Amino acid sequence: MKKTGSMVVSIVLAASLMVTACTGNGGNQESKEGKADAVTSFNKEGLPIVNEKVTLSIVSPKAALAPEYNEMEIFKRLEADTNVHIEWNNIPDTDYAEKKNLLLASGDLPDAFYASQFSDFELITYGEDGTIIPLENLIEQYAPNLKQLLEERPDIRAAITAPDGHIYGLPTWEENELGTNPFFHVINKAWLDKLGLKFPETLDEYTEALVAFKTKDPNGNGKADEIPLSFMHMQWCMDIAGLFGAFGMPDNLEHRIVRDGKVIFTATQPEYKEALTYFNEKWYEQGLIDPESFTQDAPQYLAKGKTPEVTLGSYVWWEVEEVVGTDRAADYALVPPLTGPEGQKTIGRGNGGGPGRNAFVITSANDNPEITMRWIDQQYEPYMAAQIHWGPIGIIYEKDASGKLVNLPLEEGVSMGEFRQKVAPNGAGVITAEHFKTIVDMEPRAKQRKADLEKYYEPYMEAENYPTIFFEPEELDEINQIEPELIKYVNTQRAKFIVDGMTDKVWDDYVKTVKDMGLDKLMDIYQTALDRYKEAQK
Repeated sequence: MKKTGSMVVSIVLAASLMVTACTGNGGNQESKEGKADAVTSFNKEGLPIVNEKVTLSIVSPKAALAPEYNEMEIFKRLEADTNVHIEWNNIPDTDYAEKKNLLLASGDLPDAFYASQFSDFELITYGEDGTIIPLENLIEQYAPNLKQLLEERPDIRAAITAPDGHIYGLPTWEENELGTNPFFHVINKAWLDKLGLKFPETLDEYTEALVAFKTKDPNGNGKADEIPLSFMHMQWCMDIAGLFGAFGMPDNLEHRIVRDGKVIFTATQPEYKEALTYFNEKWYEQGLIDPESFTQDAPQYLAKGKTPEVTLGSYVWWEVEEVVGTDRAADYALVPPLTGPEGQKTIGRGNGGGPGRNAFVITSANDNPEITMRWIDQQYEPYMAAQIHWGPIGIIYEKDASGKLVNLPLEEGVSMGEFRQKVAPNGAGVITAEHFKTIVDMEPRAKQRKADLEKYYEPYMEAENYPTIFFEPEELDEINQIEPELIKYVNTQRAKFIVDGMTDKVWDDYVKTVKDMGLDKLMDIYQTALDRYKEAQK
C-alpha cells in the first residue's frame, strides 16, 4: 500500500537505514518518531500541517450509503486545511472485519486504520508485537486538542490506556447515553386502529396484533403481502433481544447481563428457553416472522419499510423514520416493554458505555506518525469533532449567535439517519456532555430518543450493565480463545430454535455443548474483572 508523500521518501529511507533492529513496540515507536521533524515542510503547530502535500494511506469501513471518503465534504475541507491527502481504502462495513484481518495477516499495512474496530484483544496483541504503535508520546507532542481533552477528562485517558500503560487506539464518544436500550420496537399503529385492535401491552396482545396483520389484509390491497414482524437476527439495534425481557431476563448481543453484581450468561437460562419456545410456537410456526430476518442486510431491511404499498407491521430499529420514511412515520409507534405470560416486564440495559478506544490506530508501516497524529488531532477539536460525527457546517449545521452549532432543517422526506451516513464519517472525535451545552446542539432525533428512553423504557430497565473494562492480557487471551466460537454457536442455535423449535433433549444437549466450549471459565473471567473494576471505583 502507498506509504508517504514523495518529498519525504529519500529522507525517510536514509533514516530507516540507520535504525537498528529494534524489537517491541517501544523501540518501534522510537524508530518512527522524529522523521517528520526532518521534513522541512512539516509544521509542528498551526495549519497547514505540511507546506508540501503529503499522502497517507488509511483503511476504514464505510456505511452503505456513504460515498468514498475523498468525496465527502468534511474530508475535502480537512485536506484543504492540512495539506495532507488521504489515500482512502474504504471497505463496506459488512466486509470490513474479514478484510481488516486479511490485511493484518498479510503484513500489507496501511499507515493507519480509521474507525478501526480493533477489539481490545487486537489492540493488545498488535500493540505488543509492534504491528500498531503506542500513541501516548505522539499525543503529548503533536495532539494539543486530544491532550487537552485527556487532561480535562482523566476518566477518558484511563478508559483508553491498556493495562501495559500504552495507548494503542484513540477514543470516540458521544456522551449522551442514547444506547442504554438500543432496541426500539415499533408497531403499525394505523393498522391497529383500522383493525379495531387495542395498543398491545402484553406479549399475547402483541401476538394477536401480528396474527391480525397477517390474516386481515390491513393494507387493503387484497394480497397477503403484509410482513407482521421483521428484524435482523443478532444485529445492533435491529434484534428482538428486548422482548426476552417479557420472560424476566432480557437478552443482548453478548448474552451477558449483570444482576445484583452477578454476571449472568442469558443464553443457557430457563427464561431464555421459554422465550425461544414462545417465539417458535406463537410466531414462526404461524408465519408471523419475516423469514429473511435471519439473513437480510440493512439495505434489504430498510427497503421493506418503503415499499410502494405499506407492508411492514412491526420492526426493530434505532428510530422510526429511518425504516419507514418521514411520510409514514406518524403511522407507527414505539412499543413499550411488554408484560410476559408470567407477568414479567423488564427491558435490558446495553453493555459498555463510555468512550470507545479503537477510533484510530497507527501502524508500524507509517513513516510519518507525527504528521498522522497532527491530522487526526484536528478531529478532536470540539467543533470539528461535532462535524465529524454529524456533518459539516453549511450542510448540517450553522452557528447561532452564541457560537453553538445548531441543526439546519432537512429537506422534506429526508431522514437524518440516512443523511448522516452520506455527510459524516463518525469515526473519531469526542463530544462530551459539556460540549452538548456549549459547542453543538443535540440533533432533534437524539432529543426525541432521549425523551422516549425516559418515558417508555427507563422505568423498566435493568439496574446494572457490564461496563467497558480493559481486561488484563491473559484474560483477553482466554476470552479470545473461548468466546468467538461459543457466541457463534449460541447465535446459530438461537436462530434454529426460533425456526425449528426444540425438545428438552435438544436444549440439554445445547447447554452441555456451551459448557464444554468453556462457558464457566468465560463467566469466571468476566466476574473477576467486574469485581476488580468495582473495587477500583471505591
